[in-house]
Amino acid sequence: MRRLRQPKIRDLVRETELTHNDLIYPMFVGEGDAKPIEIKSMPGQFRYPLGMIADEARIVADMGIPAIMLFGVPLHKDKLASSAYAQDGVIQKAVRAIKDELGDELLVITDVCLCEYMTHGHCGIVENKKILNDPTLELLAKTAVSHAQAGADIVAPSGMMDGMVDAIRTALDDEGFQDMIIMSYAVKYASAFYGPFREAAESGYAFGDRTTYQMDPANSDEALREAALDLDEGADIIMVKPALPYLDIVNRVKTELCVPTAAYSVSGEYAMLKAASQKGWLDEKAAVMESLLAIKRAGADMILTYFAKDAAEWLR
Repeated sequence: MRRLRQPKIRDLVRETELTHNDLIYPMFVGEGDAKPIEIKSMPGQFRYPLGMIADEARIVADMGIPAIMLFGVPLHKDKLASSAYAQDGVIQKAVRAIKDELGDELLVITDVCLCEYMTHGHCGIVENKKILNDPTLELLAKTAVSHAQAGADIVAPSGMMDGMVDAIRTALDDEGFQDMIIMSYAVKYASAFYGPFREAAESGYAFGDRTTYQMDPANSDEALREAALDLDEGADIIMVKPALPYLDIVNRVKTELCVPTAAYSVSGEYAMLKAASQKGWLDEKAAVMESLLAIKRAGADMILTYFAKDAAEWLR
């Protein structure tokens, strides 16, 4: 076995390869921001103002990263998340600005959820502290259509409402967007690793938690059922979130369903590696690249990671 671990031949027999084309870079855009705001719990990550988002997207594209995922932080929040589907909403403006600057040079994926736009921070309409599934579907569909109208290439529903993909697929088709791709957060666990994201997106919830609509970390078969339902409803790509604690789920989705599979290496994963490397406890480059390679080896076709720009530079 050691003969095949020598220099030169080691590269020839490598089973898994990580490339620029595996990377998607999540980006935050703030409607009321005048300058970039560093996210304290995610050192090196920023929330960008609308006036700078196209320039930042240009930097990402020039590094060879093929796609970004946009998350918006609006000025106005209410109980019906009206800013999420407004034609002049923060994501709608950001998509137009990026497309005006880059055209088809960069795939723009938009997160379709309502938590950042709700006063209570949950992903759906709330009544008596209960998240209402079916009334929320119409708002998610309206949001997805507004993103498509703005020029998004892919919409990514993340609210984990039952039937959300069907509602969005139907609304997109009815509005003439039959070719719009849906990347569904089909397998989204109620994870402890989302904390830094809630700071970045200002999406902390006012009461309770999200366990009634996000998955139990103990469950594996449920992930396959969730993914299969979303595929039947019209999803084109299935996402598993988080990534590193759920590599077994990434592998099951890919090998058992044989569909394009995305894995989201979430904010908590980023924060842990960043903090440990800043303390000198880990070699950042080695740890990050090993982690991304593990996600790819598990079966992910694409990886959403806040380390995308660093990885792209290291891969160069």
